[in-house]
Amino acid sequence: MNSQLNIDIKRNAKVVTYPFFDYFKGFEEIESVQNLFGEKTLDVLKNLRVEFFSGRGYMGVDGDDGHIHISADYLNKGNIVDIYLDIIHELVHVKQFIEGKELRDRNYRYVERPTEIEAYRYSVNEARKMGLDDKQIIEYLQTERMSDEDLNILAKTVNVRLCEC
Repeated sequence: MNSQLNIDIKRNAKVVTYPFFDYFKGFEEIESVQNLFGEKTLDVLKNLRVEFFSGRGYMGVDGDDGHIHISADYLNKGNIVDIYLDIIHELVHVKQFIEGKELRDRNYRYVERPTEIEAYRYSVNEARKMGLDDKQIIEYLQTERMSDEDLNILAKTVNVRLCEC
């Protein structure tokens, strides 16, 4: 109890996370995920945690402990192919975290950051395996937070042709 303010605020809030497999089943069987983690795939995914947040957004990997943050709204309402490709993208970041790489190196613009390029290349390769064409991949890559210039840079970097559709 703070006597000056005459209030009591509990200050031991815990971040609630869930096991990855509670929400994402079968990823241990996906060839590209197995290629990422090799023989450690099952162990990595068993130990991976996900944390849901309210509000708009997508996904990201926590730079402190490597768990995945996911917008509950996005998971509930997003396009299932986009969610799948985003999980693949974020699993690349999980691997990068495990390897000790700096996930958010501020010396680079987002679309030029080596960790992002690697993750986007991986998810674009997965999209191609699924049969998505360049137009569909561009639609996947484009978000409201990405300028047209950044989209052009990213598309060129990950070898996706911008179409004049």
